[in-house]
Amino acid sequence: MGIEQSGQRVNPPATDEVDALLAAWRRERPDLDTSPMTVLSRVTRLARLLDLARRSSFTENDLDMGEFDVLTALRRAGAPYQLSAGTLGASTMVTSGTMTHRIDRLAVRGLVTRLKDPNDGRGVIVQLTDVGQRRVDEALTSLLQAERHLLSHISPPQQHQLAHLLRELLLPLEGDLPD
Repeated sequence: MGIEQSGQRVNPPATDEVDALLAAWRRERPDLDTSPMTVLSRVTRLARLLDLARRSSFTENDLDMGEFDVLTALRRAGAPYQLSAGTLGASTMVTSGTMTHRIDRLAVRGLVTRLKDPNDGRGVIVQLTDVGQRRVDEALTSLLQAERHLLSHISPPQQHQLAHLLRELLLPLEGDLPD
């Protein structure tokens, strides 16, 4: 039922699971300021939905998250789509052992090849194959479609505003992220 306001009927705002959670905390702990939860609990729920969408997109393309990270790092590097194993590890924030394991799996599947680093006799350059490029492009297309769906309930200007606000929130916190 709507509420009269200045002669016009205004519908009450829709509620979500976070509203129910906050109402329970207000009832149980009225002494606490739960206002941070109004934003961050929704960010957490959205992160879960995004994680599910990503996993689904990657599974459709026979990839896991770590493999997708490696392939996208190579793809973003531009032609000839190659990076040193060390650079890949640093850009995806994993140990050299984890990176070696990921590269091994991707190489066996023909998605990347290993080349000798001409500047370092012991180093390895990892190059995206044509098959790997097609696979990562398909996975990215699928992911972007899923992400567009997640954002489809707000307008492009609202998406822009939300992106700006999240950037403002994250910029001073980026240094707190583990390497």
